[in-house]
Amino acid sequence: MAKISVFGIGYVGVVSAACLARDGHQVIAVDVDPGKIKSINAGQTPIVENGLDELISKAVADGLLEATDDVQYAIDNTEVSFVAVGTPSAPDGSVGLVYVDDVCKNIGAALKNKDAYHSVVIRSTIVPGSCEGTCIPTLERESGKTAGVDFGMGYYPEFLRESTAIEDYYDPGLIVFGAMDEGTAKILTDLNKDLPCDINVVDLRTAEMVKYCSNTWRAVKVTYANEIGNIAKACGLDGQKVMSILTSDTKAIISPYFMRPGFAFGGSCLPKDVRALRHLAREKGIKAHLLEATLEANEAQIQRAEAMVEKSGAKEVGFVGVAFKPGTDDLRESPLATLAGRLIEKGIEVKIFDPYVQEAYDTHTPGAGRGNDVIPNLPGRLTGDLDAMLNDAGAVVVGNYYESTVAKLEEVSKSRPVVDLTRLNKEKVSDGTYEGICW
Repeated sequence: MAKISVFGIGYVGVVSAACLARDGHQVIAVDVDPGKIKSINAGQTPIVENGLDELISKAVADGLLEATDDVQYAIDNTEVSFVAVGTPSAPDGSVGLVYVDDVCKNIGAALKNKDAYHSVVIRSTIVPGSCEGTCIPTLERESGKTAGVDFGMGYYPEFLRESTAIEDYYDPGLIVFGAMDEGTAKILTDLNKDLPCDINVVDLRTAEMVKYCSNTWRAVKVTYANEIGNIAKACGLDGQKVMSILTSDTKAIISPYFMRPGFAFGGSCLPKDVRALRHLAREKGIKAHLLEATLEANEAQIQRAEAMVEKSGAKEVGFVGVAFKPGTDDLRESPLATLAGRLIEKGIEVKIFDPYVQEAYDTHTPGAGRGNDVIPNLPGRLTGDLDAMLNDAGAVVVGNYYESTVAKLEEVSKSRPVVDLTRLNKEKVSDGTYEGICW
């Protein structure tokens, strides 16, 4: 069993502390609020949450849970610290790291006085780059030690919902964490290994991003459900009934929880996290299209690919795939066809390898070229000779995945620009002449 200190006796911190103690770990909860400390040490919960009273009462009675404001005591008597303090929005909408930074200062100062190896794991919701840009520098400065070498460092987001937090803790939909060192990774793996969920071990920034994607996706789903509800009501229909039927299709809709027409989303996470992610995007020079409009984002993605191709400077471009998805000859509103058409308008010669569109023309299928209204002389641009197309092209656009083309395309990507819109290989990332649109 592990010895764990939890900094922040708020919603996430106290639930985590209680559940960890229930599992037999020795837990020290740390906070600056004397009322919360007194409450826990008396075996009482400082917040209202289903089932939490019983967990805390038993954990304290069993000697597995205590609370204190003494940071040095907590660090000296544990091997890993979880930081679970709040990150409220700053005035400009960015994520507020004041409390996280303060805790890191205190933990760093305590680590300076500790010889044994200790891991620090952030659980607070923070935007990508926060561990590397704020937490680690503060811990290193205050401790005089190096993260990943002299002390462990990890980011381990939570996905607990108020009122069902304990149930969510033991039956999570998602487990992800990032760790700089093997010791921290082992601790977090051991804590989660018996839970009914896959464990995703990634880098710190990916784990930070997954948390924001989860929260903003829930917010988007709530907003979508409300818009459908408003439209349904205007049509004299019951919006909740419509959504109830829609979400019964768990294959496509995934989860019905946030797809219930009702009032606006709120709470301590979703509003601030949408603001923070939007602010982060602006700060990084990326417009948060998904949070503004789905169609705008779709159009912007086509423009993004267009710019990537133009950047290559190629005068002849070979397309692998032009139908809206592989395995079909359907060109209706295909973004690949739109992209090809725009390049042609700019004077770029476009050749296309698409076995299914080619087959439709070769067999004189009545629907050959169906939906195409953007590519002039499409039959004349099609070719069944992939090798010749790749040999002549100054750049290649990979629009659809065809397994038979992968090896040749990977070889070509070593010598000339390849813009990959579908991903040839999950291990391949943008490098040199190869550029993936989102990887």
